Amino acid sequence: MADHVDRVVAQWAAERPDLDVSPMEVFGRLKRLYRLVDAALNRTFAEHGLDAASFDVLATLKRSGPPYRLTPTGLMQSAMVTSGAITQRLDRLEARGLVTRTRSDHDGRSREVALTPEGHTLIERALPDHLATEFGLLEGLDDARTAALVDAMRTLLATLGDGTD
Repeated sequence: MADHVDRVVAQWAAERPDLDVSPMEVFGRLKRLYRLVDAALNRTFAEHGLDAASFDVLATLKRSGPPYRLTPTGLMQSAMVTSGAITQRLDRLEARGLVTRTRSDHDGRSREVALTPEGHTLIERALPDHLATEFGLLEGLDDARTAALVDAMRTLLATLGDGTD
């Protein structure tokens, strides 16, 4: 079963037989997978009035456990969002009434971000749909192939210096 990447690799093999283009088999497919996965996840987020970054902030607060609050720094370190974007995302979520920012009970100089009841309800509704989308995206793989893919990605991330935290 040849795909687009196989055709690209074959073209390069014909054009430049002196080069080993085998890494393109991995990275070409990763790029194509990213586009397809990103589009599917974004459709699910949009059904709940969210984007990927907003979902991630709400999900990070939810998975942190009661009382569902973190400092902005802790949130940034736990979420999959960059430091430059966290303030903007928190501003938007706060304006929608999904999070609050208050002074810390432990340190009056720092702030804490917390889920509001509305934010809690929204992430509780969105999470099952998000997981259903992810399961649907993996439908073409059996359990053994999924486990092998997870293991291979974990190994590659570790060799590239991605931390274990």
